[in-house]
Amino acid sequence: MAQVSLLRTEAEQRIAAEWASAKARLPGPMSLREAAFGRFEAAGLPHRRIEEWKYTDLRTLMREAKPLASPPDHAAKESARSAGSLLAGIDARRLFFVNGMFVPELSDLAAEPGLKISSLADALARGDADVAARLAAASAAESDVAYALNTALMADGAVIEVAPGATIARPIHLVFAFAGEPAAVFARSLVTVGEGARLTLLESHEGPEGVDYQVNTALDLAVGDAAKVERVLIGSQGRSALHVSTLTAALGRAVEFRDSAFTTGGAVVRNQLFVRCGGADSTLDLSGASMLTARQHVDTTMVVDHAVGGCRSREVIKSVLDGQSRNVFQGKIIVRPDAQKTDARMLSNALMLSADVEADNKPELEIFADDVQCGHGATAGSIDENLKFYLMARGIPAAQAEALLIQSFVGEAIDTVTHEGVREALTGAVRRWLQARDEASESCTRQ
Repeated sequence: MAQVSLLRTEAEQRIAAEWASAKARLPGPMSLREAAFGRFEAAGLPHRRIEEWKYTDLRTLMREAKPLASPPDHAAKESARSAGSLLAGIDARRLFFVNGMFVPELSDLAAEPGLKISSLADALARGDADVAARLAAASAAESDVAYALNTALMADGAVIEVAPGATIARPIHLVFAFAGEPAAVFARSLVTVGEGARLTLLESHEGPEGVDYQVNTALDLAVGDAAKVERVLIGSQGRSALHVSTLTAALGRAVEFRDSAFTTGGAVVRNQLFVRCGGADSTLDLSGASMLTARQHVDTTMVVDHAVGGCRSREVIKSVLDGQSRNVFQGKIIVRPDAQKTDARMLSNALMLSADVEADNKPELEIFADDVQCGHGATAGSIDENLKFYLMARGIPAAQAEALLIQSFVGEAIDTVTHEGVREALTGAVRRWLQARDEASESCTRQ
């Protein structure tokens, strides 16, 4: 029988070469890394024939793979000092990662009862058994090729442990900044929140314009019973960047979990979430807002797995598209046979400001229980001219009326953020995006 070999793209060949060159110096269990890279090698980059990636064909979108990022030099660290400026007004504990590497001299490492912070690279280098066990544990994302590639090539990240019953006074802000020549970054963070603990986690990613760097980040979150966790992900990458972000969240009983993503940057961005309700009576609120222009491509893909009964989940995703941008939403709610009394709702809305944009919405329900309340909805359309006329009839100029309607549209997702300062910062970012859009429109009109 003739053997069929998979043709490798130039990017896949470069990734294999980088792995062969780097694996000897990567810390941690090599068997774990080799098994993960084997999954990537067998499948290659995700492509449109893989259902979960049909709208974001990385084999096509990722023409070349960059070399693995080197540890940041002094200049790169200095350039990162201003990173995370969108949340500069927030009283938060900031942990800086430059080109994926932890930079302790820029970070706030002051001691706090109930909180432990370390570097993933350091933990792997010293053979931390608990960290190795966390990485080796079964994950809802383990079949995902991008996540497997992260496991194989992860260089550094944060390891955060919140003790049972502890309330972390200030939000922890993971600041990821890129600086220097084009390179590929693989960062992995592990966050454990003990029973009854409280934590607000902020995560921002940014980099320079005109540099086509590539980032693959993952965050594994384990939340104990009756804990409360809120995470806000902010993507303001350079407009030439490619970024894949993965969140896995394993929730215990009676957990309150909120996750919000706000994206304005990047050429190609995919934010994927895998959330599993492993204990009864938990509450989930997942939201997202994307403000896109030019040829930006942003993909939000989430899987919410109700493995036990009595849990409630809400997903609200908003996207504003201008220029020739493309937004993708894929949401799946799974209700297992034992998950009776599940209450799950999912909504995705796209606001199209140009005739050249594309919005792809694919909500799904997989229900294997009979006593549940589940539903989903998806819409894509332009600004309601009747509402715009109503505002204009009351003396509001057309451009301002349109901006108010866009702010109101996006605000439904932003308002789910409970931290007032973060919510105001995101609202300000929306206003700046609208102002930049108006200025670009005026410039085109003058020309």
